[in-house]
Amino acid sequence: MRIVESCAECLYKRQKDKTDNKEYLAEIKGLLEKRNDEDTSPYMVYLFNKLHERYFGKAADYRMIKKQYNDLVLSMEEKLKSEIESSEDPLAKSLIMARIGNYIDFGALNKVDEKEFLELFKDTRMREDDVKTYEAFLRECERGRSFLLICDNCGEIVLDKLMLEELKKRFPKLTLSAMVRGGEVLNDVTEEDARYVGLDKIAKIVTNGEAIAGMVYKMLRDEGRIALEEADIILAKGQGNYEAMAGQGFHVFYEFLCKCDLFTGRFNVPRLTGMFIEER
Repeated sequence: MRIVESCAECLYKRQKDKTDNKEYLAEIKGLLEKRNDEDTSPYMVYLFNKLHERYFGKAADYRMIKKQYNDLVLSMEEKLKSEIESSEDPLAKSLIMARIGNYIDFGALNKVDEKEFLELFKDTRMREDDVKTYEAFLRECERGRSFLLICDNCGEIVLDKLMLEELKKRFPKLTLSAMVRGGEVLNDVTEEDARYVGLDKIAKIVTNGEAIAGMVYKMLRDEGRIALEEADIILAKGQGNYEAMAGQGFHVFYEFLCKCDLFTGRFNVPRLTGMFIEER
């Protein structure tokens, strides 16, 4: 997904909010001005993080925050699982809950509010505009053999795990893999986080090979590239993965909440509207 000017301005403002170091900000501006058409927001933030480390040392450590939200959603797991299993369509219910989990995003949101997050579970119905995508998703799962989930945030992955469990019940022939980040970046999922919540018990864990908040194909290591290219069905979670993958020629299902002006404007929806879309 190409970086439009309003997005570039937002990327710069987020760095300016961190520091008033003129040399650093001048280099940030230079990176943005020299970006290529194929450069995405996750890739630019990856470059910013490298630059930030050179000027100021390691970025903020989110490991305690990740544990906090993993533990929060793990504490809800049995109740949510019961609600899923008692619903008319458990897979549909689990997909909507997994989408709600995309709220826990310390990159896209200025403030992650636990109360606001929990409020979203008051409505876990699939909307009419989701149904067409869901039907296409089911058709692909019916005829496919391998499924790849491209993960996003901690906390969210507990709900992803519940969704994968329902997917496996519905389509037992599917082999399941989950792609995580190759290093620490914001509150995004690493292999350690995935194992902490038990995601490895339902899916094979692979990494994108880098500490980058999105699936950037040119940066994938062999393991991640093979997993992506061999998957019959790909479900990518979150805005960052959408920004990195949209328009790149992949057949992908995307799930995310619209959390910033770029996304609410692109899809013409209110803040925190959930999207479930297919790109061929």
